[in-house]
Amino acid sequence: MTKTLRAVYDGQVLRPEGPVDLKPNARYQLIVEGEVQEIGERDAWETLEVLTGVIEGPEDWATEHDHYLYGTPKRGQRSSS
Repeated sequence: MTKTLRAVYDGQVLRPEGPVDLKPNARYQLIVEGEVQEIGERDAWETLEVLTGVIEGPEDWATEHDHYLYGTPKRGQRSSS
């Protein structure tokens, strides 16, 4: 069973932000991933920055994408038949 819960740590205990459908007095393993930033605290550009990444690649990646994706000859290397 895997559940995702949001909670606030008050300095002593974790307090769930909503109802928790768990058996009382049972032991559970918690994995803490880090602080969650509220959506309202970011503007659209900050949200996009969080969701996007940077991939290193060759300078001609945009113009030669067929070469890098499918192995076709580069545009400058195509044979003139």
